[in-house]
Amino acid sequence: MIDGQGGGIGKHLVEKLRKELPEQVEILGLGTNALATTAMLKAGANEGATGENAIVYNSSRVDLIVGSISIIMPNAMLGELTVKMAEAIGGSQAPKYLLPLTRSNVHLVGLRGEPMPHLIDELVNRIRKNCAP
Repeated sequence: MIDGQGGGIGKHLVEKLRKELPEQVEILGLGTNALATTAMLKAGANEGATGENAIVYNSSRVDLIVGSISIIMPNAMLGELTVKMAEAIGGSQAPKYLLPLTRSNVHLVGLRGEPMPHLIDELVNRIRKNCAP
């Protein structure tokens, strides 16, 4: 799970994933800042790491990546998401489950205007299917 700023989206995703996925699934909370990492750890992430190097290093080591679409946009999250982070995340071979949430001037066409809790439920359901034995 990757998040930044206050870690609110990451917190909600980690809480929901922790409830819905098997206990043996490990969740790594990667934050662009310490506040985001702490929020994901408090929500139930097994481990957490913070900053550009942690995100770049771990993007190629994880089984899947979860976050908002902003995590593949350089300079997103008010500049917290660096070019190196976006390149590492976008270039990772891991499947990416991204919520269509962004504060940038990017308009995603063809998506339903669902509230965030519904989007999180859909994302978790897709991940649960991916993790099924």
